[in-house]
Amino acid sequence: MKGSKKYKLISILCIVFCVLIWVPNVVFEVASPFWIATFVIATIGIVFAALIKNYLLIIANTIMFFSFFILMGIGNIINANF
Repeated sequence: MKGSKKYKLISILCIVFCVLIWVPNVVFEVASPFWIATFVIATIGIVFAALIKNYLLIIANTIMFFSFFILMGIGNIINANF
């Protein structure tokens, strides 16, 4: 039981770190190459969420894994309409 709390915390921290990594690029519009780390961090979050079978954390970390493609698609849609 003690390990599951640690795994849950690690998985949540992975989501938070992934969101924080995107802040310079999205909010401040500063080109930062750190977004590449979302692939590694989100994968770690998915693994720890899968170990405790928390499907919400698995989905959230999976979304963060694909966040580059999601944001790129949103950016293309916005630019195509203007």
